[in-house]
Amino acid sequence: MSVQTTVLFADLVGSTGVFEALGNALASQLVTQRTQRIAAACVASGGRVVKTLGDGLLAVFPHASDAIRAAVDMQRENLQWLAISSAATRMPLRVGVARGAVEFVDGDCYGDAVNVASRLCDLSGPSQIWTSSAAALDSTQHAGLQFRPLGQITVRGRTQPCAVFQLDWQDEAHTDFMVMQATIQPEHDFPEPTAPGREIELSWIDQQLRFNSSQLPVHIGRDRRAQFVVSDPRVSRAHARIDWRNGSMVLVDLSSYGCWVRYAGSSSDLPLRREECLLHGSGEVALGAPFADPSAATLSFRVR
Repeated sequence: MSVQTTVLFADLVGSTGVFEALGNALASQLVTQRTQRIAAACVASGGRVVKTLGDGLLAVFPHASDAIRAAVDMQRENLQWLAISSAATRMPLRVGVARGAVEFVDGDCYGDAVNVASRLCDLSGPSQIWTSSAAALDSTQHAGLQFRPLGQITVRGRTQPCAVFQLDWQDEAHTDFMVMQATIQPEHDFPEPTAPGREIELSWIDQQLRFNSSQLPVHIGRDRRAQFVVSDPRVSRAHARIDWRNGSMVLVDLSSYGCWVRYAGSSSDLPLRREECLLHGSGEVALGAPFADPSAATLSFRVR
């Protein structure tokens, strides 16, 4: 039987580098300690840890506001730890939260909310909290919170896109948790953002171009008619497109061989094959071949 549940995924970014720097024994001990602190934040807010995932965990909560409180608490605690940790052991935390019907089977859980929360965690940046619209709306009904609309993303296996919000938890780091008020807009009616985030800078070898939202969409590919030309045999003539959609930069893969996206500060790559994702902050996009291939055509991006 399905139960309306809020799902939280949390993941420590950069654990691969920690294992390389410290060795397996010390790194395992440190990652376990950090994961235990994350789990403690979940339990303290009424959540239940379903399973740990090496350098992260999956937890469920009866109410979205409880999950959001846990997410903020674990981010604050991790931020304090980051302030005193060395460069070799730094592991920022990223969190994805979604609400919906969930099936519990043999100690595990399945459902759309699980898939969405996992995807939001993968796409979010270091020290960020991303939520679905249902989780954000349910949270504001219980307590005033500041959410920022990021637009919509596609989730593999899901027919409809998912509206995404980022919780600006650091803006209220020295205030009470239930202070700021926000209004969650309908899924297809997002307010225009302020100036930051309306411009993107693309770089490849000696080519560097900047585009503002009024100049989008921008096509990336081998074709000379593309706004950003990448002359590499593995890059399709029309390989990818950057759209301005609902106040966000969206990368759309149009190619046969795909794109790989790596956000700054993240050790994991996001593969796209005829899929799309939000571009935020800065990072790199490998075209036609993964980052593991040193000869891959790799462009840099920065959203300003």
